[in-house]
Amino acid sequence: MARRIERIKACLNGGLRRAEHPAVPITPAELAREAAGAVAAGAEAVHVHPRSASGAESLAAGEVAAAVAAVRQACPGTPVGVSTGLWITGGNAAARRAAVAGWADLPLAARPDFASVNLSEPGAAGLLAALAAAGVAAEAGVWSAADARTVASFSPGGGWLRILVEVIDAPAAGAVAAAEEILRQLDRSGAAAPRLLHGQQAACWPLIRHAGRLALPTRIGLEDTTVGPDGQPVSGNAELTRLALATWTAARP
Repeated sequence: MARRIERIKACLNGGLRRAEHPAVPITPAELAREAAGAVAAGAEAVHVHPRSASGAESLAAGEVAAAVAAVRQACPGTPVGVSTGLWITGGNAAARRAAVAGWADLPLAARPDFASVNLSEPGAAGLLAALAAAGVAAEAGVWSAADARTVASFSPGGGWLRILVEVIDAPAAGAVAAAEEILRQLDRSGAAAPRLLHGQQAACWPLIRHAGRLALPTRIGLEDTTVGPDGQPVSGNAELTRLALATWTAARP
């Protein structure tokens, strides 16, 4: 089981293209380099979107193995996780489950420690079964209060590693209110797993501050934003990690 995150997880690339930021890591070697920089800057875990030779996001066992093994070699002892976003298989839940089932045949050194499961996407139950068979822990991707109401209805093998409270499409001014609505619903649902709070784009920096105020761990990286809290472009994941830790720490009560 991947260890608990106390402060910050780095999300290195998501589905970003190199045209959107020159430091977006695509190849295993690039992922390893960016992961090492983020971990040196204070990240306690790493989340990546493995890519195919064409640069497209991939769940194929060989491409997942190459990315995970490279990051693990660069950052020994750091938990490495991956996405299972349904868009990666073009919305085909059966193809996603089949791809993830192939991870069970990977050597441990090339198998993810954890994977995120977006509860708003169809096929989550089958996906969780495939992850359990592969010995990969599951994070619940909760994007809304509606998602929060469903968390308790799922029983992943070993329980949820953590619940990701993710504010995806909210303006900066509404980010904290959106997060609080989800957090309240999780309380009402009795969801007891550790929580990690983060936002994307405009919601990113307000929610890093709010996570600090609540003493909840958070997430940062080029997947979530390509600018710092002042709106200025950043050099890459290491700089984002340093800025996020400073912002999170300053907000602590």
